[in-house]
Amino acid sequence: MAITKTNAMRMLDAKKIGYEVFVYDNEDGLIHGTAVAEKIGKAVEMVFKTLVAHSGANLYVFVIPVAEELDLKKAAKAAGEKKIEMLPVKDLQKWTGYIRGGCSPIGMKKLYPTFIDSSAESQEKIAVSAGKIGQQMDVSPQLLAGVINAKFTDLIK
Repeated sequence: MAITKTNAMRMLDAKKIGYEVFVYDNEDGLIHGTAVAEKIGKAVEMVFKTLVAHSGANLYVFVIPVAEELDLKKAAKAAGEKKIEMLPVKDLQKWTGYIRGGCSPIGMKKLYPTFIDSSAESQEKIAVSAGKIGQQMDVSPQLLAGVINAKFTDLIK
């Protein structure tokens, strides 16, 4: 399968940050994180999903390991909010430009406050969505955090 250049890849290219793209078959409809990890041959703790949450009009992005669950209390604390809830899937494209299953932490319509689970800090590379269903990319978590001004913090249950 051919690689389609996405906004996320273009942004990394512009900043001269290296990454490796993994293309996987999504015809079977299995696009959840653990299935994707298996399809690209990566350990689940190295593959991260991008979640978008909100508190009122404020949006926040959380990048966590695919097999884990976002702890909304920890997420709210990281964001400096009393309470936070997941953005409805139907609103995802309107605010980020991405669809469920192809949401990259890089290249959203706006740069929202972003938090990466601290488990990523000890990894040499993590895989995140390349901005399109069927494409993941490996990137250094520190370089990723630099591009999107992300903070590392404990986010999972």
